[in-house]
Amino acid sequence: MIRRIIKIDEAACNGCGACAAACHEGAIGMVDGKARLLRDDYCDGLGDCLPACPTGAISFEEREAAAYDEAAVLANKAKAGAPAHTGCPGSRSRVLNAQPAAAVPGQEPASCLRQWPVQIKLAPVNAPYFEGADLLIAADCTAYAYAGLHSRFMVGRVTLIGCPKLDMVDYSEKLGAILAANNLRSLTVVRMEVPCCGGMEHAVQRAIAASGKALDVKVVVISTDGRILKETV
Repeated sequence: MIRRIIKIDEAACNGCGACAAACHEGAIGMVDGKARLLRDDYCDGLGDCLPACPTGAISFEEREAAAYDEAAVLANKAKAGAPAHTGCPGSRSRVLNAQPAAAVPGQEPASCLRQWPVQIKLAPVNAPYFEGADLLIAADCTAYAYAGLHSRFMVGRVTLIGCPKLDMVDYSEKLGAILAANNLRSLTVVRMEVPCCGGMEHAVQRAIAASGKALDVKVVVISTDGRILKETV
């Protein structure tokens, strides 16, 4: 049948994952860092994905396509273990400012946070924004000690935060699952100079080993008075 269905310009796609997160039917997925229409019969043609795309890579076309199959969509969601979010509204996975606006003189700088939630403990392992992403793992205190965290480290990256001392958990298991389930482009750790913050760096190294992925890590150490003490790869 001829019907209205989405079309994705792969050349214009920047791999942010905003469209995949906005698509309630699971018709869009991230493949090799690009958005793809996974199945014609998953697309209902309503267009929730259009306003989410920051580069205008998504449009509609009229073409021969299978009819929208709601039963298939529900079955796929159940198979993927992706029921409707029923927990705390504050932990619902969302894509935010994929491309923050340029700073305007006299106004507050734009946030560079690309997704929600940001806490390592709350982050979903298979969130679409992880695929092909540059990942920043930052200790909680770095945002307060280092004034330029957004512009220097968060811009263009997916950000996860935590405190290995206060959370009293081993982050390596959760981070290892995220690394194993997604193909990251790069990984940066920003931590404080205090000894307990070394737990963040060690957890990341254990996560990489557990994931089986070959991934170099850039580690940035921030002083308590807000200076970058060292950067290592």
